Amino acid sequence: MFWLKFKPFLAGVVVLLLVSSFTVDVSAADPADCPKIIKREQWGALKSTNVTYQVMPVQYVVIHHTATVTCDEMPICKNIVRSIQDAHQSMNKWSDIGYNFLIANGGNVYEGIGWHRVGAHTRGYNSKSIGIAFIGDFSEELPTVKALRAAGKLLRCGVALGELDPEYMLYGARQLSATASPGDALYADIQDWDHFDASKRL
Repeated sequence: MFWLKFKPFLAGVVVLLLVSSFTVDVSAADPADCPKIIKREQWGALKSTNVTYQVMPVQYVVIHHTATVTCDEMPICKNIVRSIQDAHQSMNKWSDIGYNFLIANGGNVYEGIGWHRVGAHTRGYNSKSIGIAFIGDFSEELPTVKALRAAGKLLRCGVALGELDPEYMLYGARQLSATASPGDALYADIQDWDHFDASKRL
């Protein structure tokens, strides 16, 4: 993983250094800085059978992984997101895909149920949280830098739009329910993100 660090050099020249870690920056952003979001109609979402709206701004963010194969290219990612929606609706009997957003290794963000709608990702927290799932299994390796940067932009975007409380708290799904999600590698990483709350433990 990498994050970008700038260091002054000689007469006002700036040198770009690569450092062997990556920190997701979720400081305030303008809505214009929101990441590219692939809308539901673009990935072929089926209609929700029921919609429940959240009270904004939302207090919590829960990070998941989908435990599927990863993807970079949009056609493949669309198929994966559609298959997740199908499983959630047909097998779990949920009204829609459970996550608010899904992030692919290529860096695109896919709209699940989107902002200000109640998902089905973390029992006891659905009505007061945004569920963000990285597409893939991140037990042993991290999402790409592109995916992690997209997550940072999405979180900043949520604050700027008034969807997320500026003082929101961020958790890995395993802190709130009996699951291995978001995978060991990703869970270790999010503990260095802004707003991570280590106080919750099952």
